[in-house]
Amino acid sequence: MQVLMCPVCRDSLTLNARTWRCPQGHSFDLAKQGYVNLHVVQHKHSKHPGDTPEAVDARRAFLSAGFYAPLRQAVEQLLERYQPKTLLDIGCGEGYYTSAMQAYVEQCFGVDIAKSAVQRAAKLNQAVTWVVGTGAVLPALDQSIDLCSSLFSPIPQPEILRILKDDGLCLVVTPAPRHLYDLREALFEQVNLHEPEKFVAQMSENFELIESSIVDAELDLQQQDIINLLAMTPYAYKAKPEKRQALEQRDHLQVTASFQLYLFKKKAVM
Repeated sequence: MQVLMCPVCRDSLTLNARTWRCPQGHSFDLAKQGYVNLHVVQHKHSKHPGDTPEAVDARRAFLSAGFYAPLRQAVEQLLERYQPKTLLDIGCGEGYYTSAMQAYVEQCFGVDIAKSAVQRAAKLNQAVTWVVGTGAVLPALDQSIDLCSSLFSPIPQPEILRILKDDGLCLVVTPAPRHLYDLREALFEQVNLHEPEKFVAQMSENFELIESSIVDAELDLQQQDIINLLAMTPYAYKAKPEKRQALEQRDHLQVTASFQLYLFKKKAVM
């Protein structure tokens, strides 16, 4: 089934050999790593958007060590229950969660604005269709996706509504109130609880909340793990440099990661 959308004319794209083409003649070649870049220049706001290669490497090292495995397993169990056929992962990064989800669907698409992240993802799993693209214009045709996922990523509601089939699902994973609380205490004078429920309010007009759960992971971090975790979070540049350096010099840290999972269902259009 055709899913990918041409970013120029919004017609369908078909893969022929190593080139995606639309009926209007626009074409996009697969990179040697196996991904396609559909982030056209008119949609760009910076020369190198998205995560830096350093942040991508840090996240891959941290996630590969299995610290967030409880979250990955919870996502897999959810897909096993609902059995969507087509899935698009917004902000897929280097593909840790996307590759896990791919095993449960017929067609899996990972989209990220950071080319360095998609390059790394494509090297690891050729069964996923990896795309450099933007949430502002998701590279999928209208009503072509059964489940859209956004794990710690933006939630472009109008685009998600456009690409989801009727009764399609949207999985949102965001920090639970006390996510990495001890880590944040070491970095900031004042620590506020995360407020995941704001997403429920934001999506209530177009989506019905059908599942909600919190997954905790107890982390026992060594020094390099601490460094990697800081590098992959926004805390790295929000904290004062001296606070970050002091934390990076610690040889051990115990902290709880706490994830809020929401599963939404697209409301029927009246």
